[in-house]
Formats: sequence, structure tokens, C-alpha cells
Amino acid sequence: MSTSIFDDLMWRGLISQTTGDDALREALEASPVTVYCGFDPTAPSLHIGNLVQILTIRRLQDAGHLPLLVVGGATGLIGDPKMSGERSLNDTTVVSEWADRIRAQIEPFLRFDGDAAARMVNNYEWTKDISAIGLLRDVGKHFRLGTMIGKETVARRLASDEGISYTEFSYQVLQALDYLELFRRYGCTLQTGGSDQWGNLTAGTELIRKAEGETVHALATPLITKADGSKFGKTESGTVWLDPQLTSPYAFYQFWVNQADADVIGYLKVFTFIGRDEIARLEKSVEDAPFAREAQKTLAHEVTALVHGEAAAKAAMTASAAIFGRADLDGLDAATLEGVAAEVPHAELSAGATIVDALVGTGIAPSKSAAVRAIKDGGAYLNNVAVEDSEYVLASADAIAADWAVVRRGKKTVALVRIAP
Repeated sequence: MSTSIFDDLMWRGLISQTTGDDALREALEASPVTVYCGFDPTAPSLHIGNLVQILTIRRLQDAGHLPLLVVGGATGLIGDPKMSGERSLNDTTVVSEWADRIRAQIEPFLRFDGDAAARMVNNYEWTKDISAIGLLRDVGKHFRLGTMIGKETVARRLASDEGISYTEFSYQVLQALDYLELFRRYGCTLQTGGSDQWGNLTAGTELIRKAEGETVHALATPLITKADGSKFGKTESGTVWLDPQLTSPYAFYQFWVNQADADVIGYLKVFTFIGRDEIARLEKSVEDAPFAREAQKTLAHEVTALVHGEAAAKAAMTASAAIFGRADLDGLDAATLEGVAAEVPHAELSAGATIVDALVGTGIAPSKSAAVRAIKDGGAYLNNVAVEDSEYVLASADAIAADWAVVRRGKKTVALVRIAP
């Protein structure tokens, strides 16, 4: 017997709140539902937090429901209130450019023809011609101030020293208007979003109830966190973006492969389409052979392939193994090595520099004497080959691609050097 989409979302830990579990389950099982999720262009790229929503919509599409993806050309000009601090307002040209980039990032994840075809719309289309008087009379009259200031994000901002501007305070009116417009145009009856969006989600369901006398649904996914309570989706170099120019496929792969045993099974449920039996097997692998890190490698490959394609996933996997001496370096191309260089210590040295200069220049040896000791002890490597001579001189022939060579101290301390002619 097949598992219902509601039960699958619940098992994957993707349901934090709904406007009514039983009513939503019944609606999803009765007939195809039109479901929407919005993405505001407040940055030049989506990040892995947005990926939760994209994949949730994809799961609903695979179950026969009809996705509506809203790129917030209008709401992106304002920005959803953060828990702390006002957003910087971006120029309309910038927001329009970012909206196009985000649209292109979302499209590969969904089907836009055939059964349950997805549709992409921009809320600027129905917002740009609304007058201030029209918004206040036709939409604002359905909102009660007490309810608006009770929303979690708004309440927290009001209690802060900085407060909240009327611009950001009004964001929930615009998002609610989106739901009403999509209900009227496309019969949309379900909106999804992160749990931090719950106030905005319910603002939409309430507006439809008051304006149209109809009951619709909202589903909030939980904010993804680490088992230790620390923030998910950040690295030492910053946010993990979906744009390969902002986070290289190699760095993207490394982010996932380095997840802790306590987190990896939960992430497999949320970020991949692997089924229950295989996830159960991987969970047992974590318990029985954690040193093999099979679950982490599976997670890294699956998510990197979803976002960047199978070829990029294989290249990142090969690079990860090769850089740490577990595979041949010859297959690495210049683009992959550039991505690696962005994530590990690196330095530029002239041909004629020694291996000691490389170890010290990249910072993986604190001093020349420490570098010499590492070489003497057999713990220094150039392109995964142990270096025995501390006076070894780097030459252009040592470069693999794009003039890069790999230096390593011990098993895990890696750096790249660019050998200039």
C-alpha cells in the first residue's frame, strides 16, 4: 500500500504546523491541489534553506498536485521582516535581475509540462498597478492591528530597541494578497513556507476567508537545525548558496559530506528523494560503521547532483577523494581546482620556490623548521606523493591544472599552491 503524501512529509520531518492536519490530509487525498510557495529576490541566489521549500513542492508535484512558484518581484522590493534588523532596500533594477536569476534556479527542479505541470509567476504582475488607496480600502480593511502585531517576528521586532518600519510591518499584507490573487486566478488552496513564515501564511488564509468566505490551507516546514542546536546552512566562508559562482560545487559537496552522524539521517529525509528502506539501511550503517561515512557520502552526492547535475557531483566527489590522497589527481580540471582553492588555504609561489616555502606560505606549517620536520617524518606531500627532500624545488611540471599543485601535511591538512612561471 502506497504512503500518502501527507504521511511521507510527516515521516520526513517536513511538517511543523498546518491550519489543520485532518483537513489538509483530506484535501490532498481527495483531488489534485494547487499549491504555492514564494521566493523573494532579496539576494542574487537562493540558498539551501530555500531548497527545503523547492523540494517540498517537488514532492507534492510527484504526488499529483499542481505547483505554483511565485517569484517576488514586488515583495522582494520590501523584504520579509527578519528577527532582528531592517533589510536594506534594493534598487528595482537589481531586484528584477535577481528575480530572473532565482526563476532560472527553481525551474530545473520541477516539471512545466504534462500532468501536474508547474507554473511560475511574478507577483509584480498584479501588485504594480495597485494604488495606495486601493490597497488600504480593498485589502487593508480585512486586517486587524492586534493580529498583525501579534505575529512572532513583528512582536519580537517591536520589543527590540530598533523596532520595525511601517514598510516591513506591511509585508504580511502583500504576502496575504498574493494568496488571495492566486486563489482567484488559479484556484490555489495551499501555501507552504518555513515555520518562521507562519504569521504570513495564516495572514493569507484569513484574508481569503474574509474576502471570499472560503477556507484554504497552510503548511509550515520546520527550520532546519543541527542536533547541537547551532545554525544550519552556514560555513566559515558564509551562506551555502545554490549558485555555483557563489558556492562552488566542490564546496557544496564538502558542506554535505562533513555533516555529523547525529544530523545526516534527518538531512537525507529532507534533502533527497531516497526511500524509507534505503534510509533505514544508511541509518544502520551510521550505527555499525560510522567511520565509513556512507550516509554522508550518499547525502553529498544526492544533493549536489540535484542542484548542480550528476557531472558536477562526480567531479566534486572525485576532487574530494583526490585532494586527500584517496584518488588520482590527474582527472581534476581547472574549474574544480579553482573551487577547491576557494575553500582551503592557498598561496601563489614562483617557480624555484621550495616545498618548505609552499608548506609555510600556505600556512599549513607554522614555520620553516616545522616544515622541515614534517618532511623528515614523512608527513609532507606534493600532489599526494611524499616529499623526502626539504630542498625540493617546485617547477611548472608539478602543476596539475591552471598552474595549481596540491600540498598536504599529514592526512587532512591540505592547501593549494599556484606555481607562477
